[in-house]
Amino acid sequence: MRSRSVLLAVLLGSLATPASSQEELRSYAVVRDSIPASLTGQPGDPGRGRAIVANRTVGLCLLCHSGPIPEERFQGNLAPSLAGAGARWSEGQVRLRLVDAARLNPDTIMPPYYRLDDLQRVAKTFAGKTLLTAQQIEDVVAYLATLKE
Repeated sequence: MRSRSVLLAVLLGSLATPASSQEELRSYAVVRDSIPASLTGQPGDPGRGRAIVANRTVGLCLLCHSGPIPEERFQGNLAPSLAGAGARWSEGQVRLRLVDAARLNPDTIMPPYYRLDDLQRVAKTFAGKTLLTAQQIEDVVAYLATLKE
């Protein structure tokens, strides 16, 4: 358990800044293993989502995951590949994994990108802020939904 806490602290410490233009946390409903409805009520933009996944200071996705982003070197191998994510999971399932993967796996090292409660050892710059905005979550969901192979 200690190594999980240390790794999560390193992950969160590596993030340059919390979600920009912080907004009021939007409510959502978890249905079984997904959040079926968009957090924003609008579809995300796959291009912006790809940029978030590839960015080493926003989502840090490629620190743990590998994905079909060949221009990004040194991709992770701690977590499942993002290739084929759109074939493995529905948009709602991807959304829940981004919002709070610990709801599916309490031992996950994936940070909760859209959760504020029950967080421990939060840096002052992140206090009361989500790691990604609702729109950024939707953009990443839209991008991952395109990854069918």
